[in-house]
Amino acid sequence: MITVSLLDDLARRLVDLVPPTAQDARERPGATSHEALSANIKDTLRSGLRKFDLVTREEFDVQRCVLLRTREMVESLELRVAELEALLTGKATPH
Repeated sequence: MITVSLLDDLARRLVDLVPPTAQDARERPGATSHEALSANIKDTLRSGLRKFDLVTREEFDVQRCVLLRTREMVESLELRVAELEALLTGKATPH
């Protein structure tokens, strides 16, 4: 799951890879170039992740439960159809 702390950690690692001379990115008022670069990287990561159309873990878990219940119902209905077919076949055969 992607959390804020994960984005912060990833942004920090990416900033650490940038040479200090290249860290003179667009500065925000009152922020160091390191902080500005980190903020820009976080914004870029968030923007990129939004494009993936990801779902939250909670949404995933809800849909997983729905799928499991649906699968159970389908299996139950398959058994019931098989029972009804057996009854129909048994009645259709001459005794």
